[in-house]
Amino acid sequence: MIAPILVTPVTTEKAYGQSQKNTYVFTAPVTANKQQIAHAIETQYDVKVAGIKTLVQSGKAIRFSRGKNRYPGTTTRTDSKKAYVTLASGSISVFEQPAEEEEKK
Repeated sequence: MIAPILVTPVTTEKAYGQSQKNTYVFTAPVTANKQQIAHAIETQYDVKVAGIKTLVQSGKAIRFSRGKNRYPGTTTRTDSKKAYVTLASGSISVFEQPAEEEEKK
């Protein structure tokens, strides 16, 4: 059985451009594999997945202060995983705005 995971869509200009080509961008847990991501998208959005490409974006190095000027420290932010999902059929309404209800007179 595939463990349930939570994937969230990315809403950027680049992701919008990809969605015009039937490819959607999602953020996923770093430990998730392609089969888990495909299953999560199929169950959450009721679509059929044709293919997935994943990438792990390494965390950015940041500096922090451990005192005034004496002991500077460095660390990295957490890694993140992106999934580029191509759909076989259907579409996902990530960028559509909700339709406003007409005011009744």
